[in-house]
Amino acid sequence: MIWFERYKTVFIGAVVVVLALILYLGQPKDQSVAGSISSEMLDAEIPQITAGEQNEPLPLKIFVDLKGAVQNPGLYEATENDRVFDIIARSGGLLDHADEKQINYAQKVHDEMVIYIPRMGEILDNDVFAGSSPSKQTEKVNINKADSTELQTLPGIGPAKANAIIDFREQNGSFKQTEDLQKISGIGAKTFEKLQDLITVH
Repeated sequence: MIWFERYKTVFIGAVVVVLALILYLGQPKDQSVAGSISSEMLDAEIPQITAGEQNEPLPLKIFVDLKGAVQNPGLYEATENDRVFDIIARSGGLLDHADEKQINYAQKVHDEMVIYIPRMGEILDNDVFAGSSPSKQTEKVNINKADSTELQTLPGIGPAKANAIIDFREQNGSFKQTEDLQKISGIGAKTFEKLQDLITVH
């Protein structure tokens, strides 16, 4: 007991130092583990988005008018990547008497395009069939005689402008020259430039 009384202070001090060391050595390890877990959680919660995903453009929506020997003719929404085949498929397919020989399934569609599917034995005045291009027509479109379907085979002429052309000639008489087409609202110099080699008044 005399020995304990003499060294009591030193003994207590040693115990305190040992406890302090135990606490000190244990604490950094816990913090390191916690920090590692937090870092992994943050990495998992934040999705990585590549530049290609952010800048990839969406396909442009357009409208195509499908007519003729198909199950469901009408106006169809499409994209600039669609082809004539895609539009026919959306309509439910061809009728039994459709003339497939006159269809260019592979042609890409464009806005305000008219796709006309002819019937067997049908003869078209201006080669108006699916896949035709106005620039490749063997005959010019007579804007004094053409009906709405024929007029819509011209670039930039949709149903509204075709009807406007017909209304104009019914109210004012036949066009005297092709340049008179510019008198119709919506047909300016740029549109006429695309049409002038494809139309006639005779």
